[in-house]
Amino acid sequence: MGPGFAGVFFQDRRVAERRRAVAGSHDGVERRRAERRRKTALAGAFVAATALGSTAAAADRAAPGNPFTGAKWFLDPASHAAQQADEWRVIRPADARQMLKIANHAQADWFGDWSGDIQSKVDVRVSQIAATGALPVLVAYNIPDRDCSGGQSGGGAGNAAEYRDWIRGFSLGIAGRKAVVILEPDALADLGNCDPATQVERLGLLWDAVSVLKADPLVAVYIDAGHSHWLSAVTAADRLNGAGVDIADGFSLNVSNFYPSSGEVAYGKSVSALVGGKHFVVDTSRNGSGVEPSNWCNPPGMALGTWPSSGTHEPKVDAFVWVKRPGESDGRCNGGPSAGQWWADYALGLAQGAP
Repeated sequence: MGPGFAGVFFQDRRVAERRRAVAGSHDGVERRRAERRRKTALAGAFVAATALGSTAAAADRAAPGNPFTGAKWFLDPASHAAQQADEWRVIRPADARQMLKIANHAQADWFGDWSGDIQSKVDVRVSQIAATGALPVLVAYNIPDRDCSGGQSGGGAGNAAEYRDWIRGFSLGIAGRKAVVILEPDALADLGNCDPATQVERLGLLWDAVSVLKADPLVAVYIDAGHSHWLSAVTAADRLNGAGVDIADGFSLNVSNFYPSSGEVAYGKSVSALVGGKHFVVDTSRNGSGVEPSNWCNPPGMALGTWPSSGTHEPKVDAFVWVKRPGESDGRCNGGPSAGQWWADYALGLAQGAP
């Protein structure tokens, strides 16, 4: 899909898409309890307002400030890394200390087609994190035909209607609490590998998802845009515009990848300049080696990157975040287990490569 496609396609459909999001909200939620109806009403009010208001008004609502500033990061006491450190504490004490480099830093929570009742799962996790006073960082990863490239990350919702209902359940699970959502890693970057009908559908679903999530002013949304070695800045910006970045808080880069932060920040600034100055976050979970990876799937010689922080010293970069959980495999490649499965040896290598 070449530059300019999304902007032209969506120029005359923005109001219609947003109104459709409202209708979808009511269709999927009216059957549920009063709390769901309350949230749906909020979504309807917001989407209707943005449909009638100006782009500038939508941008003001989308960007009240950096959501990470002053926020507490959540340390999961039951993470794979924490459990591995406990298992090794006596029999492999040096390796256990290395594993604490992962366990002692915040990592995002991923939700997808494996999650079951999505509203319940999100609610439970957000409640657990909020109870500690920390900021939930959630990843929505369930777009239909998730991996159009036919790679390691196939799956997703069965169809567009199922996804619309799923993202509404996801939003309802947050239930009026502060949260950050990284929206659909790779969905835009992989768009060119999808058939034309899927490309159009995917942009519409992402726009709908942003509208539904941003109905709650406490939720910050960053649409994933791949990384510096995947799309040109112009193409990334065009696809972000087609996905509704104007009403999102910004975009995310380098999710589940390994490219050094310096290049991602420079790339992000270029993209930002083409999407109205939107801010962005960078996944630094595995990019600490300072070199470009030999491939994207469990490459050797990588290291943990900069710890999660809002102190980026870059005005456009809201935070360095560990979106990918270090030690979870990219797939059955370079000796790794299935995608998302814990791989202690790889985790140990990442930790040993970091200071």
